[in-house]
Amino acid sequence: MKSKGRAMREPTFHILTALADRPRYGYDVIAEVARLSEDRVKLQAGTLYAALDRLSDERLIGVDREEVVGGRLRRYYRLTDAGGAALAAEVERMRHDATEAEKRLRTGGRWAGGEVALS
Repeated sequence: MKSKGRAMREPTFHILTALADRPRYGYDVIAEVARLSEDRVKLQAGTLYAALDRLSDERLIGVDREEVVGGRLRRYYRLTDAGGAALAAEVERMRHDATEAEKRLRTGGRWAGGEVALS
């Protein structure tokens, strides 16, 4: 089955993935995205909060709860059902694309035990 739609931007994919297992607050999202991406994606606070606002406007995430920690408000975000569906669709799109790339590498004789054989 072919996936439709445009590819999700990598930071968006990682933010939604970070929220897939449990609600998280801003700094926790930043740390989890860095961990998930093996430090390839490093979100700055301003970038994160702009993305969280956009994802909230798109109803892919929502506010789970707020609490005061050390005199500061900490807002926790959660993945919505629509966000889970969008993330699942992106995973399927990525899986399809990766499968097609692997087939072509194998057909071209460039796949060697999970690694690309360069010529």
